[in-house]
Formats: sequence, structure tokens, C-alpha cells
Amino acid sequence: MAARKRALDDSSVAPKAKKSKTSTAGQSNASHPIQPTQPKSSLLTEEVDFPRGGGTSFTPLEVKAIRAEAVKEANEELFESSQNDQKASKRKRKSEAPTTTSEKIDRIRIEHLNYKRLNIGMKVLGQVASILPLALIISLPNQLFAHVPITNISRQFTSALEAMDEDPDSGSEEEDEETHPLPRVPELSDMFHVGQYVRAVVTTVHAPGSTDISGIGRSRDVLAKTSRRVELSLLPEQVNAGVRKQDLKSGFTLTAAIKSVEDHGYILDLGIPDISGFLSFADASQILLGKRIKLSAGWVLPVTVSKVSGNGRTCNVVADSSTFASSSLSEVSAASSVLPGALVQSLITDVHPDGIVLQLLGFFEGTVDQFHMPEDISGKAYKVGKKVKARVLYDYSTSPPRFALALTEHIVHLTVRYVKQGDKGNKQSIQETYPVGTILDSVKILRVETERGVIAEVQPGISGFVHISHLSDDHVSSLTTSGPWKPGSIHRARVTGYFPFDGLIQLSFKPSILEQRFLQVTDVDIGEVVKGTIKKLTDTGLFVSLSGNIDGVIWPNHYADIVLKHPAKRFKIGASIKCRVLVVDPDRKRISLTAKKTLIDSTLPIISKLQDVSSGLVTHAVVFKVYEKHLLVEFYNNLKAVIPAKEATESSAIRLSDSFPVGKVVRVYVLSVEPEQGRIVASIRQASSRTPVADLVAVEIGHTVQGSVSDIHKDNVVLVLQPSHVRALMSLKNLANHRNMTLAQLRTGLKVGDILEELVVVTRNTNKGFVIVANKPRAKVALPTKGSSLTMESMAIGHIVGGRVTRQTRQGVLVKITTQMGGILHPTDISDNYDANTPFPSVDSILKAVVVGIDHSKRQLTLSTRHSRMYPDSDKEIVDREISTVTDLHVGDTIRGYIKTVAEHGLFVTIGREIDARVQIRELFDEYVKDWKPRFQTNQLVKGRILSVDPETKKVEMSFRSGDLSTRVRSSTLSTSTLTAGQKIDGIVKKIEDYGLFIQIEESKLSGLCHKSQLSDNADADVTLALRGFREGDHVKAVILSIDKRRISLSLKPSNFNQEDFEDDEGDESDMETSNMDGFGAVDGGDEVSIGEDADMDSVNSEDEAEENDEAAMEIDVEDTILLPQKHNSSSKSTNTENSSSLPLSGGFQWGSDPHNPVDLTEFASGSSDENDVEVSGSKKKKRKRKEVEQDLTADMHTKTPDSNADFERLLLGSPNSSYLWIQYMSFQLQLSEIDKSREIARKAIRTINFREEQEKLNVWIALLNLENVYGTDETLNATFKEAARANDSKTVHLRLASIFDDADKAEKAEEQYKRTCKKFGQSSKVWTLFGEHYLKRGHVENARQLLQRCLQSLDKRKHIKTVSKFAQLEYKYGEPERGKTLFEGIIDSHPKRWDIWSIYMDMEAGQQNIQSLRNLFDRVLVLKMTSHKAKSFFKKWLDLERRIGDDDGAKMVKEKAVQWTQRASSS
Repeated sequence: MAARKRALDDSSVAPKAKKSKTSTAGQSNASHPIQPTQPKSSLLTEEVDFPRGGGTSFTPLEVKAIRAEAVKEANEELFESSQNDQKASKRKRKSEAPTTTSEKIDRIRIEHLNYKRLNIGMKVLGQVASILPLALIISLPNQLFAHVPITNISRQFTSALEAMDEDPDSGSEEEDEETHPLPRVPELSDMFHVGQYVRAVVTTVHAPGSTDISGIGRSRDVLAKTSRRVELSLLPEQVNAGVRKQDLKSGFTLTAAIKSVEDHGYILDLGIPDISGFLSFADASQILLGKRIKLSAGWVLPVTVSKVSGNGRTCNVVADSSTFASSSLSEVSAASSVLPGALVQSLITDVHPDGIVLQLLGFFEGTVDQFHMPEDISGKAYKVGKKVKARVLYDYSTSPPRFALALTEHIVHLTVRYVKQGDKGNKQSIQETYPVGTILDSVKILRVETERGVIAEVQPGISGFVHISHLSDDHVSSLTTSGPWKPGSIHRARVTGYFPFDGLIQLSFKPSILEQRFLQVTDVDIGEVVKGTIKKLTDTGLFVSLSGNIDGVIWPNHYADIVLKHPAKRFKIGASIKCRVLVVDPDRKRISLTAKKTLIDSTLPIISKLQDVSSGLVTHAVVFKVYEKHLLVEFYNNLKAVIPAKEATESSAIRLSDSFPVGKVVRVYVLSVEPEQGRIVASIRQASSRTPVADLVAVEIGHTVQGSVSDIHKDNVVLVLQPSHVRALMSLKNLANHRNMTLAQLRTGLKVGDILEELVVVTRNTNKGFVIVANKPRAKVALPTKGSSLTMESMAIGHIVGGRVTRQTRQGVLVKITTQMGGILHPTDISDNYDANTPFPSVDSILKAVVVGIDHSKRQLTLSTRHSRMYPDSDKEIVDREISTVTDLHVGDTIRGYIKTVAEHGLFVTIGREIDARVQIRELFDEYVKDWKPRFQTNQLVKGRILSVDPETKKVEMSFRSGDLSTRVRSSTLSTSTLTAGQKIDGIVKKIEDYGLFIQIEESKLSGLCHKSQLSDNADADVTLALRGFREGDHVKAVILSIDKRRISLSLKPSNFNQEDFEDDEGDESDMETSNMDGFGAVDGGDEVSIGEDADMDSVNSEDEAEENDEAAMEIDVEDTILLPQKHNSSSKSTNTENSSSLPLSGGFQWGSDPHNPVDLTEFASGSSDENDVEVSGSKKKKRKRKEVEQDLTADMHTKTPDSNADFERLLLGSPNSSYLWIQYMSFQLQLSEIDKSREIARKAIRTINFREEQEKLNVWIALLNLENVYGTDETLNATFKEAARANDSKTVHLRLASIFDDADKAEKAEEQYKRTCKKFGQSSKVWTLFGEHYLKRGHVENARQLLQRCLQSLDKRKHIKTVSKFAQLEYKYGEPERGKTLFEGIIDSHPKRWDIWSIYMDMEAGQQNIQSLRNLFDRVLVLKMTSHKAKSFFKKWLDLERRIGDDDGAKMVKEKAVQWTQRASSS
């Protein structure tokens, strides 16, 4: 028996030609003819009188009896030997037997089918999922899809198609003569049906992303796009390749093609040499049930062999589907005769958690994976040794042969997967039970496949598959059994498709898919108003993206109510557009839209099918075609009506084509409808005199209705009630009172399309066809009665209670809950956003609050109406956080609160229930304000920053001033306990002694000693001379050496500092002041508080009164405190500095777009804050002024830097078009903190500069964008950006703004701006490359690589090479050079003659200093055919690189190769 098995194995592997992946299966087997001498064959007939070559004369019955006897004897011998072995060595058999079994099982791997395992020539069973005009879409095992082109059905069918294509005229003539309703060549839908199982052979496996596939290249069907990668063939000579003639016995199933039609039946092509099939008309009658077509040559049929003729040349077959499904295969002579789809008897040899291992036909191994086995395999039904019937799916193309099988019911019986409905057992397909788009609220994950996805249970017995890419909107690289998608977890899912062969539902967990409005074309309703994004504008139409991968098209005659001569000016790519759905074509997966405003705003009935039309109906239509005596108008969904000329216009003298051009929207009145003929007759003339009146029968007074806002007027809002579509009017005052807001707030928040619910019909106007509605009155909240169970003892924190406001106090409002219990509601506990509510609810108002505190002694509750307190699980944004204790506050926190008291020395602001903050007068404004009290009032909402917090005394200091807090906080926080050894501090020299310097730490009262030995790192230096270099009042930076009993030792040695210590101070100060320019103080009266004035301006003004006039004094003050940038080299006068609150510009602001050449703006130097220093500085100014007046300044008028408004105005008179001067003028005003003035100058520059100077104007716009980015708000920046985009080249402005965000380290804003720019200018390669550079600079390498794939889909093909080259260069510069090298290799591989790409590639490699790689590149390029001039440039480049980064030997080699190339070129 063992010898018998080996013989069969060897014979099954004999036709080995299938290993060639480029040839077809039929050709491979044809090269290996069947050997005539098969000693084990059972099909040798009795007619062979003289058997040759070892033939046998036994009949098949005798052969079968001999085999059975041999098996019986072998089993007896094995049984006896096993008994003897069991008695002799029982332990040895127990220990060895598992090892043998495990070794056998280890060799059998249960694998899934994937694209990598699909080999050319592999035979596979599939199910027809969809039928296209030129291809079949096939569902394969393990969630794969493939397609069968129309030319791969059969040879006869292809010949018929070619004959029809060669003689197109004859077909039309025959069509007139013959009476057959269908053409002679059948459609694919006639030959096949959805759900039919087919046997196929893999002919091609395309690379991912391949396009232009035969038959489905331009299909919009998602299923068709999925099936592009794999191409199959149904040709019988390929599918049945390897089937041996002797295996064709009764019950053998195979695929056959009709070869010809004879008198009594059909001759079939079986694809097996030396034998053909015959199908009688009687046996073929079942195929034609319900069909109006005859079978013809080329049809592919699944048939079952009924008998074989005596001569072995013909076999009779039947085409009964039930016989085909129930016929099983019992024995074969070779493994190649086991075809996919064959039903075989199998023996279970092992049960794994991943599947079942079978032995089929007694010789071959097979596996069943989890997708193709019953739900429960742990029971007795499937145990080792059990015999089952399974259907072959495909072979693994291994040696020894191994097959994949299925045990699932629908595959074994060759039916579709059904779902049982109800107790009656009614069946429905999974497509009918769960349509695409169905949202499933709870699906349970059954198991996880690490690299593929998860399998989830939709209902008992029905499962779904979620691919790993559809688990989340974020990228998921791999799965684990303990992550968020662990087995047993419940998730929300949406049906996106089906895997018919496996009987699975395709699901998605992606939130974006769950929220997507349209998932397929059929989800869109005809006549629905939709909003989309313009995707592409061509000569044939405007393509609009509606949702996800659902697109629509607007044909040119539907662009607008009038004909557009230049549609590109109106429709910009990336812009949103409002449309109405005109036609939905599910077969072609196409949606037609209209952008005609008349149709979009129309409230007339939508007519999309003949059943919607009735006589007397008034609606809108579009002129479709104009004839001489009538018009053809079109409604929705291609429904048309005829309008006679007399019903089109009153005058018969006017030509119809002049009055009614094609595409015009007209109002029509339906005259008559003829459903049998599908004819509609309408009138334009009668429609103008008829006003459609809505039917108000469905709406009665007192009914509760809901409606959507269609229009908003001054005092009313127009609604369309649902579902009656009756128009309604509602008062805006009524709606505002119901929502507790003002009319202005309501008008701002109310939008067209909003849904208003709980409306009551008040009045009906049947004449005009509308109703008046109002908000349904709110139910009054009743106070708890005297017998209520609410008591202080039953109260607990977190309980929600209701009450009535009885009184308003300074601490809050008192709320009466019951007769014996009350509560207090503090102003800061009203809301999470102080802007939304008043701090003190009105008396007698009813409210609901949560208990946050209980005082049993006072029998009083502390209440809160904050949303975050009442609904802790809500994720609503908290604008004003709750301050419970002083420890919740930190220095620098921005807090809002209500003014509690306005005192003589400042304000007290309540920021918590028992927490008040003091704001001193000096902390109220940035500038000096004499009469400050009228600007504040009790209970006013204010905003400020925390200066200091004392937890012990619970005292909090607050400031409304902008700028750096550190200078005002340090004096109150610095002490010896806060200082540490090694800390670097700023100080002022207060006293100079022979032994050292006394230094006072800035902004504190602490002083320290710097010994003279700590002045220099040079021990031999003259420290006495060093001491003389210091003056009292000098600013120094020192390091704390030690602190001993309040004695601070300091050091000034240069070795203790580096350059960063001095640069960081300037940068931090600038950043702090810039980042805190938000308005503080009164939130309601922000316009009253100005920012940027000098805090000590009153002292300056008092000094200026002694001068000759105020204007001259101001000029001197500006000259002495501000250092302007100098365009020319000129000597600057020495100036003294004083404190100023002007806006510093160091390190973060650039006027120009080039970051390498910024406009040089100088910072101010901050001086001492002592009054004595200010007075001394002021006196020096006076003396210097008198001295300067005596000097003659006219000599350097043209060379000195402008330092006043007059100087700039004078220079601009001479050069009004100089953007450099205008930007300098703007920076000058910024140094004076005149931000609004700087804006005005920019606007004036834009108006003044000549319109021809486009670049100069652009420079000013960019400077203005920089200003708004640093000092403005998002609203002002956005408004300026829109103006700049309209006034200049839009793409340039978009890119400049993104660059501004990038330079300001606003990465998120920069990314958003780049995305908007790419969406708007997707055809520009520069936009994509700059976006990629942004990602790579930020280290987002994967995002940049994904961006490259996206941009190649948007750009024209002619720009692909340039774009990929740019990305490759960016990879060299910021990413991975190996990645850049791969991109360059791809370009030069497909375009070897692009010499410019070769040169760039070489330059990039030269930057890596890799001379060997460069040599390889030059060797490769010089092999190509090129001109001598180009070769000379390459050799010259190579020689230069060898001299720079190579060696002398390399340079010598280059010269030799150049000579060789020249000789070779001249000889050829």
C-alpha cells in the first residue's frame, strides 16, 4: 500500500511545467503528454486487443476489487504488528507516537491566500460578485477580489467578438432583418449571474496601484477598483489543464465552452486533448429557463460527466446545477485532476485553533482555515478521524500536493450566504439584510489577526471583517490581543461592502467613515441640496467632491442660470459649492448636479419619476432641446416633458430658439400625463399665472411641529415644516426670548438649514399657503412642596436641586430650595464661560444647580450651575476654570473674574468663592491714566495675570498690565532662600571699594560682595585697574558663589559665562513681551485701554514743559531712546537710555519673506528704574539738546538714518515707490509701540506705490502680514491675508503666509496653511515641494512621503519627474539619503535620457562624499548613447569631483575613460 501511494505521488507531480510563472497552465501541460503506459489506469477498454507497454486486461471492477483486498491485507498486518509492539514495549510506543504525529503536523501549515501567494497558473474557485460590460468581478477566498476580462471567457467567444468588430455594418443589416430581440453575441450578464461559482486560472498579478486594466480601467465602481490587481481566465484549456482523460468518469465536474451548435445538441470544448463533450438540447433546457436567448458558441458552462463513449473520444455531460453541486470526486489518477470546486470525501487528521487538517482522496493533504470552517469546531461533529465532505478552493502549488478546502455550508452547496429572519426561518442574503451604509452600534470582536485586521460578530452566525487600515483614522501598523481592539470588546461599525465568497460583511471602525454622509451613489437622493468641494474643471464639466469618494459632475449648461463665458473665473479648485442633485445613475456610478441658483432655491415640488407627476402641478424645468414647433424640457432624473409652441409663449411671431435657449430654467404647468406612453405635456404660459399653494391639511392649529430655517428676515424667520413642507413664519423675538439671548446674538448664531423643534402652530393662512408658529412654552419648574423629603440630612455633595432666586448680595445670589433650606450661588460658579451668562441671575428666576458644599450650622448649601459640575462626563470646553483654593493659582496664570470693590488704592476682583485678588493702581494700565475710576464698576468682568500668591495669608496680587511679569514679580519673590549657589543674576554696581564691588541684585533689596579676586580669570592681572573700570550704576551679570548668613558672595569672572547667557536674556524678554500682548483689564471695555504708551510718560511730560515747545521735546525724546536701523554706514551719536514700554523686535519678527536677509531692527536698552536715574537722564537730555541745536545738520541730511516722522515723510516724497523706506517707517512706529499707526502706514504705502511696481507692493503686503502675525489677532491676520491674496498673485501670498508661520515656529498653523494652499493650487509642483520641505524640516518623514504619493495624483504627468526630483533632493538634505537615492534611481530607470536628473543625482551624491557611488553613476551614464558635448560635460564634472573628494588615481582613470569614449565614438 505504501508503494502504491508513492507511485501516485510521483505521477501527480510529473507534469511539473506549472512552475513557469509567465506561461499559461494550458501551455505548460501541453508540453508533457500523458504517458500511454499507465499500469494503474482504470480506463483501458475491452476493445484493446493487443495491449502494449505493460498494459492490463483487467476490467475497472476487477481493479477496484484487487485494491480493496490489498488494503484489507495491509491493515491486518499493521494491526497485528501494532498489537505485538504494544505488548513488547508499551512505554516506547507512547513516547515515540506523539513525536511522529507532531512532526507530520508541523509540516502542514494553515495559510491564508493573499496577493503574494497568488501565482501565475494557480487554479482557484471564485464567485461572481459583479458583472461589468467588459469584465466579471470575482470574489476569491480570504477577502480577495479579481477580474476576468471579456477576452478571457473562451476562445470561441473571443472569436465572435473579433468577427463582430471586423464587420460592424453587417451586424446592423442583420439586425433589421432578424426578429431576435438580442444580438447574436450575448452579453456577459446573459452568460453569468451574480453569486455564480466559477473555476478560474490566475493569468496576471499586477503591482499595487496599476491602472488602465482591461475592462475596468475607468470604472467608478469601488469593487472594480479593488479587483484590478489580479486577472483571471475562464478558458477551459487553462482551467482543465492537467486533467487526465482516464479521470473523466460519471460524476466528474468541469468547465466547458460551447464549440458549435449541432442538430441534436452542442459540441463542447473541454480543454482536454483527444476528447470533446456533447450536451443535448434536453439537458441544456434548464439553463435557458427564464431567458430570451439561445445558447451559442463561446458560452462557458459548468457541466457534469454522465458517461464516456466506448472509443474514449466523446463524453456526454449534463448542465444541471443541482447535479453539479452534489457530485463528488472519489478517486483520481493524478493530483492535477483535482480541480478547484470539486467536492471530495476527506478525513480529519487534526484540529488546530487556526483550522482543520484533512486528508482527501486517501492520498493528499488539505487544510481548512478559520474563514472556511463551521463556527464551532470544538464539538464532536469535527473530531480527528471523522469523515466529511469538503470543497476544494485552490492548490498551494507545492510538492507533495496540498489543497485548501472549505467546510462552510454555502460553499459546500454552491449557494450564496443567507441570513435567517424571524422564527419562520425566512432567508435573506447578507446584502439585503445589511445594505451598504448600515451603521451597527455594537459589534463584538471575535479574533485578531495581527497583520490583517479583526473578525467581528455582527449577529450570531454572521461575521464581518475589518481590515487593519479601517480600524482607525490614525495609522495602525500591527495589532495585539491586548490593545483597544482585543477579543470581546464592543465597537461601533459601518457596513462598507461584502466578501461574497467568504460570506463576510466588510466593516469599518473609522470615525470618518461612520460620520460620512454618503457612502455610495445610491445614498444620494434626487433633488437633495448638497454642498461639495470643487475638484476639477474641464471643458466637458465641473467635478465636485461630495463626501469621501463620492463625486458629482455639473455639465456646462448647469453651471449657472446664464451661460458662463469664462467658468474658470467663477469656479476655483478647492472652493465649496452648493448644488442640487439632478440625476443619480447607480449603474454608471454617476451623480449629475446643477448649480443653477433658481433650481437650488426652488421650493416647488421635485419631479424625478413619472409617478410623481399629476395634472395641475407647477414646478421648475430646464430647456433640454428646442424644435421648430415645440420644446423639450427636462425635470430631475432625465424625466422629460413636451411643451407645444402655443403653450410656450403668447406671441407666435417669436422664434422659440430666441426666447428659450438650451439650459434656461422655466416654470411649467403640467397639462396632462400619459403613463402608458410615458408622455408629459406641460405649459410655460399657464404656469406664469398660477401660484402654487401648499396643502395645509396636514397642519392644524395646536400641532407640535419642527422645521428647517430657509430664510432669515429682519423680524421673522421663514421655516419649511417637516415632513409636510409647509412654509411657516416665526418671530425672531419669540425665538430670542425662548433661548434667553438678545436679537443680535440670535441673528449671529442662527443659520439657514438649522432645525427648530418643539414649535406650536398658532395661525393658518390658507389663502397664502403658510402658517405662523411659535416656540412651545416651557414647563414651569415647581418648587418642592412643604411635604417634600428634601432635608439637610438627606443632602450630599453632587445632588442636583432646583430653587428660586430670592435676593442678590455681594457674595452671590440666595436661592430658596425649601421653606427651611436655602443655598448661595457665587458669581464664579454660574458658568464655565463667564461670557455666556450674567453673574447674578434675576430675582424670582427658577434654576437648577448642583450641591458643592454643605454648611449644617447655617443650614445653607453652596451651589454651582457650572456645566462641568452638573455633567462631569461631558467634554464641553471650560473657558474659565474653577478656583477652589489659593493653591490652584500660580504666578503668571491668566484669570478672569468680577470686580467686587472699587477702592481708593485699586480694585478687588473676586476669582473664586472665597478668593479675592487685589489690583493696585499701578497695575491697572500700561500707560498713566489720571481718572481711572470711571472705567471700572462693580460686577464688571475683567481679565488679568497673577503677580503673587501667598498661601499663608491667602493674599493674591493681580495685574492688568501687559509685558514681562518677571520684572514686577522678582522684587516680591526674591530672597536669600530662593537664591542658590551657581545661579546667574543681573545686578547694579552700588559701591566700589578697594577690596571689591558691592552689587545690588536687580528688582530686589538684596546686595552681595564681589571680591576683587573674582573680577578676572588671569591671576597676574592688575585688579586695581580693573576696579577703576567700573562706575556706580553699571549693569553687570554675576554668579552667586555662596550664601552664608544672608551674606552673598558673587563672581564676575568671564569663565563663568558664555555667549548664550547674554543672548537668552534679550530673547526671553522679547518673547515674553510679544507673547503677552493680549488685552487685559476690563473685558467689556477693551477699547478704553490702550497698550504701548510709556508708563512714566507723566514724568517725561513734566520735564518737557520746560522746553521751548512740546513737539521739539518729543523729537528729542524719540531721538534719545530709539535706535533705528541704518542703511548706510554712518557714525551714530552716543545716547542715554531710559525705561520704555515700546515693543521690542529682536529675534522673532521679519518684514521680508527671506529669513536670511531680515530688516535690521535694533532693540532698546533698558535702564535703571530708580527715579534719581530718570532725573539725571532727563537733565542730560536738556543739555544735549541745547548743544545739538547749535550744530549744522544739513550736511549729512541725505546720509543719516531717518529718526522722526518728518524725516521719513521727506524721504518718501522723493522715493514713493520704495518698499524699503515704507517698511523702515513701519518699524520706526513699532518701536514707539504705535501698532495701529504702523498698520496705517502699510495701507498708505499700498495706495501710494505705483500699480506697475508689483514686487514693491508685495513686499509691503508681506510686511503687513508679518505685523499681524506678531501683534494682531487671528481675525485681523485672516482679513489681511484675504486682501493680499486678492491684490497680488494668490499662490505667492499663500506660500509666503505659510513661510511666515514656519519661521515663527507655528507648526500647526503652517501645516494648515500648506494644506489649504495644496488644495487650492494642487496643480503647482512648487506648492507640494515646499509642503514636503516643511514636513521634513519638522522631522515628519512619513508625512512627507505620503505627501509625495498624494501630489502625484493631483499633478499633471509632465510635472511628475520634476516633483519627484525635488522630493529626492529634500530627502538628501533633511531626510534619509538612501530614500532620496531610491527616488532618483526610479527616475533614471524610467527616463534614462534625462541628463539633468543625472547631474542633480550626482551633485546629491557628491554632498555625501561617496566617491565610489559617484564612479558607479558616471560609469552607468556614460554607457548610454549621447552627444560628444554632453559626454564632455560629464567627464569634466567627474574629473572635478575626483580632484575634490577622490584621489589622483581616480583622476587618471577619468582621463583614460574619456580617451576610450572618444575613440569608441569616432569608430562608430
